[in-house]
Amino acid sequence: MPTSLSASGSTHGRHLISDAGPQSLCAREPRVPAERLVAEMVPPPRFDSVRFNTYVPDSTQPSQAEAVTVLSGFAAGLGGAHATGSGRRRWFSRAPKAAAPTAPRGVYLDGGYGVGKTHLLASLWHATPAEPALKAFGTFVELTNLVGALGFQQTVNTLGGHRLLCIDEFELDDPGDTVLVSSLLSRLVERGVALAATSNTLPGKLGEGRFAAVDFLREIQGLSAHFRPLRIDGQDYRHRGLPEAPAPFSDEQVTKAAYATEGASLDDFPGLLDHLAKVHPSRYGALTDGITAVCLTDVVPVPDQSTALRLVVLADRLYDREIPVLASGVPFDRLFSDDMLNGGYRKKYFRAISRLTALARDAKPLVSQ
Repeated sequence: MPTSLSASGSTHGRHLISDAGPQSLCAREPRVPAERLVAEMVPPPRFDSVRFNTYVPDSTQPSQAEAVTVLSGFAAGLGGAHATGSGRRRWFSRAPKAAAPTAPRGVYLDGGYGVGKTHLLASLWHATPAEPALKAFGTFVELTNLVGALGFQQTVNTLGGHRLLCIDEFELDDPGDTVLVSSLLSRLVERGVALAATSNTLPGKLGEGRFAAVDFLREIQGLSAHFRPLRIDGQDYRHRGLPEAPAPFSDEQVTKAAYATEGASLDDFPGLLDHLAKVHPSRYGALTDGITAVCLTDVVPVPDQSTALRLVVLADRLYDREIPVLASGVPFDRLFSDDMLNGGYRKKYFRAISRLTALARDAKPLVSQ
């Protein structure tokens, strides 16, 4: 499904390319049809080719190898006939109601950021023996955006015929969204849909990791019996054994690289933060359509919590799409204030720092030595 992009007029298509130099994210105003939100509920490009046999467990963390074994068995167990019958189903058809399963039909991957939970979740999606139209993969935010676009009942009808729903980065910090998604999952479980979810805990916090599964199961209320918590220990693989993130470059270096890189975007960071406030987070993926590298000048600490949360969503979409980020200004580990890093959304901020740091490494070769 194509996306419409407006920039100094109206341009339609997946790419907005200017002959005058780099593109600008700030010049883009994507419009994303609901059908695209549904069709794109598959593992993102970064995880399109991952499988259980490409996951490299940390030999010092037995829980990682155990997770592969458990999830492989879980996927194999989803190979039976689904209550909705066989054959391709239209996206917006109404699925017959199935009897609620008596055995746990879900797994919850509990662990810190960077231990490979998304890799494992995507591997589960790929390993489940069902055609792509009968299994869905998305982040918690994408799922709430889908409900907003389709409405609650239509979302139940759309996903109710699926064999598996994978939810990455399940968030417990918004009570309203948590209740909404819990209600949605309850309806899907009634229709025989298997569930898998991940969320983040911070390493180094005594006891916090062990409580994450308890928090998750408590917040999803009546659904807890349908989930088996699966603990995955370890350190952030994105930085395991790797050098420190590259220091920010100069404005001149970033600008020169943007002009030399086909498909790159170039924006002033404060201006981009302002623009994100005008674009719904469900459209941040479309905002990056056709972009090969994001170049940012004058990166500064994020001024407030609302802006910071929007940046987290953009960082997730850039990471999913493997788009390198080249920047000048402050290092990415100084984007968020100490108050933010110690507050209720700290897990999101640490995840964003981890992912942006990885993308900064990817961008280093864009600068001519």
